[in-house]
Amino acid sequence: MHTDTERCVRAVQSKDARFDGVFFTAVRTTRIYCRPSCPVVPPKPENMEFHASAASCQRAGFRACKRCRPDTSPGSPEWNVRADAVARAVRLIQDGVVDREGVPGLARRLGWSTRQIERQLLAELGAGPLALARAQRAQTARVLIETTPMPLGEIAFAAGFSSIRTFNDTVREVFALTPGELRARAARPAADRTPTPGVISLRLPFRTPLEPSNLFGHLAATAVPGVEEWRDGAYRRTLALPYGHGIAALAPRPDHIACRLSLTDPRDLTHAISRCRRLLDLDADPVAVGGRGRAPPPVAPRGGPPPPPPP
Repeated sequence: MHTDTERCVRAVQSKDARFDGVFFTAVRTTRIYCRPSCPVVPPKPENMEFHASAASCQRAGFRACKRCRPDTSPGSPEWNVRADAVARAVRLIQDGVVDREGVPGLARRLGWSTRQIERQLLAELGAGPLALARAQRAQTARVLIETTPMPLGEIAFAAGFSSIRTFNDTVREVFALTPGELRARAARPAADRTPTPGVISLRLPFRTPLEPSNLFGHLAATAVPGVEEWRDGAYRRTLALPYGHGIAALAPRPDHIACRLSLTDPRDLTHAISRCRRLLDLDADPVAVGGRGRAPPPVAPRGGPPPPPPP
């Protein structure tokens, strides 16, 4: 998608939210990258360049837009439908495999060499596994900074950074703000100003026209006792995670899914978010799914007249 310049320009100029997360728009004059639906005035086409991932934008020296927050856009639906090694690598990186096992661990899971993985990811996403994991760590750190009262030093290691200095440098480079400035700018609703200890509250974005009420109705009707339940307007389930266990409470909202995670170890946040998104299939394209789900055209009986055209 990001290689079709004309189509990308049309999506940016029309502020089409369906392409959020599918590609990112980098503006050469301001050195900022945005989601296609960014509410600001679109830049001139000659000043735009398009990337397949936020990590590719960061690798090229662009920082995230403070207005549209492209790091919070839904993921590309492409990685859920593809079964090749690149898609599997992206899903494993989203689950935090690189943070826990490094690139050699990712290579062992895929049965490839580290050099081949680097080459394939660079060709398709414009960034290697370390850059993709770094972008994800920055996003996880921002969630923890803005939604929890955890000390910044603890957030650095919970998000997967190896040192506080690396954490500070990465946040400043990606968001053009220090961790302390990010926390000061966070505008939390009244209910979140006194957060529950051990509970992380965040929003899970999705693409319209998804109707989450129907989805949660199915989950509530098929809940497994002792593992899943519907209580107080939220679907709750237990999670088995690499560093411990957790409980996810998911509630439908008009434009997002409200998520509250209770984790025994905050290092599991990235993996827990990935599990919740995959459970609800929030990276899917509802328009494409609806098109595939329509009834096929009628088939004429053998030897009979052709069926009438659909209305």
